[in-house]
Amino acid sequence: MAVLLALGSVERGARWLLRPMNGALIGGRTAGTAAPVSVSANQAKLKTEGDLAEIKALQMLYRMVFKGYRNHMHELQMYEKQLYGPIYKVRVGNYRSIVLNSVELLEELLRKDEKFPSRGDMSLWTEYRDMKGIGYGPFTEEGEKWYQLRTILNKRMLHPKDSVQYGDVVNEVVTDFIKRIYHLRQTSPSGDMVTDLSNELYRFSLEGISSILFETRIGCLEKEIPEATQDFINSIAQMFSYSMLVVMLPKWTRNLLPVWDWYLAGWEGIFKFARNLIDKKMETIQHRLAQGQEVEGEYLTYLIANRKLSSKDVYGSVAELLLAGVDTTSNTLMWALYLLSQYPEVQDKLYREVSSCVLGDRLITVQDISQMPFLKVVIKETLRMYPVVPMNARLMTETDVSIGGYFFPKKTSFSICHYSISQDEKTFPEPHKFRPERWLRDGRQRPNPFGSLPFGFGVRGCVGRRIAELEMHLALSRIISLFEIRPDPRIGEVKAHNRTVLVADRQVNLHFLERNGITSN
Repeated sequence: MAVLLALGSVERGARWLLRPMNGALIGGRTAGTAAPVSVSANQAKLKTEGDLAEIKALQMLYRMVFKGYRNHMHELQMYEKQLYGPIYKVRVGNYRSIVLNSVELLEELLRKDEKFPSRGDMSLWTEYRDMKGIGYGPFTEEGEKWYQLRTILNKRMLHPKDSVQYGDVVNEVVTDFIKRIYHLRQTSPSGDMVTDLSNELYRFSLEGISSILFETRIGCLEKEIPEATQDFINSIAQMFSYSMLVVMLPKWTRNLLPVWDWYLAGWEGIFKFARNLIDKKMETIQHRLAQGQEVEGEYLTYLIANRKLSSKDVYGSVAELLLAGVDTTSNTLMWALYLLSQYPEVQDKLYREVSSCVLGDRLITVQDISQMPFLKVVIKETLRMYPVVPMNARLMTETDVSIGGYFFPKKTSFSICHYSISQDEKTFPEPHKFRPERWLRDGRQRPNPFGSLPFGFGVRGCVGRRIAELEMHLALSRIISLFEIRPDPRIGEVKAHNRTVLVADRQVNLHFLERNGITSN
């Protein structure tokens, strides 16, 4: 679910020019299990921050502008690890961050996490909410209030058994997406091409998460998208587009330049769309309660009817969940399909698994997915190679901590190099190769699980993980059961660009060749 998976990182992310690029994925232990970390007894034996190599703003600026890392900040992690080792610091003015660039240091940090893990500065998102009197959601709230909010939001979403109830809803969206694939193939010059796959999967992901959160379809997969839905999509793009500029420009420029107003207009469009759908559901529930009728329904009905959240908290939470529910699914599916087109032997193995579990034209169900271990590791390996958020952050707010033999006082901010860690050949032999079998539970030695944490760790892990996995598993299994995916040689090698999340550096087109004897599923 992970934009926000990236979006907590938009502000910190932009600051890799002036501050490190961070994300919003990693969580901590289950609340109540994290013990205070005391390092005072051994502090004299520990090194300090002053002993670390330091990256300064001009060095970062030079590498981004003149060394070509502006759109490749994920690759910069690997370059800096070669220069400075697995732990170093970035300091700009009064700001500092400790960069952790090895699986061992990452595991050490997360196992010392606090009761209520902190993501750090989220003012890029909270400022608009404060202006409009909108409550914070699971990505912007902090402390005990965050934990109470997550306790409510987790129900009907995070537990594996909870996601099963959304299987029919997701399958309905997948069916419409497959119909759209057939339409796009038929209208392509070759008769089997789907062009601009990233855009098509974005529409699928938005329709899927909206169907769960709002309990209604919003028309993303129709030939003509409804005007209100298109305005909403444009608002999301507008908010993201101007986030970086808002962070980098001083606040005094807001009265002189239109960037701030454009950024706010993006948020206004997002909340206008969400508020309209939420208000309609509230009216329906209140009417039924007034008539003495029972209130039953899916996620939004649950949030509204349990009366534990105020209306402004519902607005804030649903909007954040909506934004978080698009990029994880769409980007991961795009990379998975691209990788499968490049590794036909892996695709064949996946097809054999899917076709052996589901015979004939029967619709693939959630229960079928539980019998497809290779499908699951295909997604897991895709997320290792292309983590949605390549860098993340953690702020230790309450305790001193020792990491890697260094002492750090409370209020220290840590940046975590997920991309570089997931590409370490000591943890992942042949890291540049797509090898899903490395994750199989078949007796072989599997990698350190901290080497790839696309959905986070512990209580601050992604609230929508199970929903995202459900969408990806159902969509990919049904697509592979119907089509053989082949590359479009005209587009060349697709590489990752870092635009807060990892996206393709060009338009991705793929051939969808219909498999013999199957016409629908």
